[in-house]
Amino acid sequence: MKIRTNWMQGVVMVGLLGLLPLSAEAETARWTIDPDHSVIEFRVAHMVVSKTSGRFLDYQGFVEMDADAKTFKTIEATIKAESINTNQDKRDAHLRNTDFLDVNQFPTITYKMKNYQKQGDSYTVVGDLTLRGLTKAVTLNVTFNGVAKDPWGNTRAGFSADGKLNRKDFGMVWNKTLDTGGLVVGDEVQIHLDIECIKAQKTS
Repeated sequence: MKIRTNWMQGVVMVGLLGLLPLSAEAETARWTIDPDHSVIEFRVAHMVVSKTSGRFLDYQGFVEMDADAKTFKTIEATIKAESINTNQDKRDAHLRNTDFLDVNQFPTITYKMKNYQKQGDSYTVVGDLTLRGLTKAVTLNVTFNGVAKDPWGNTRAGFSADGKLNRKDFGMVWNKTLDTGGLVVGDEVQIHLDIECIKAQKTS
């Protein structure tokens, strides 16, 4: 009888422990993009023979993820369209006008994750990109570069991502034909991101 009682007590104890949260259990947290240590850049063919690159300088966003399990819940970013910079003032002014970004009518560009597939530290992320008032699915190939603690006590995570889009899908159809038959501006825009995020501090 005593053996049976001890056995029953053990079963009850195991059951109760199963109801308690594990201290080592991973958690989903919000990680805010640090624009001072991040880059959003693009490249597009110019006159067939070369490529022109540029970047956006003003943006914000966040990632909700479980860094231990390396899983995402949410990825969102907002870019101020007028912050485009290709290191050439005249070209930047053209990119801001109605031929391209039309920043007065559409001041922001947004990206929101819809779903993703994970393979190790690599992810195929599909999200809605809204540009010039048009929303299209854009795929990013993302690499999770890990987590580190900075000297000021912040926990940081790094990501790299590459993708592409067709500018005509977003109403940017301006072009000029060269004497050789090619076009001044290519249709495909290559995207590259280096993103560093800071984990939100827990509040008591």
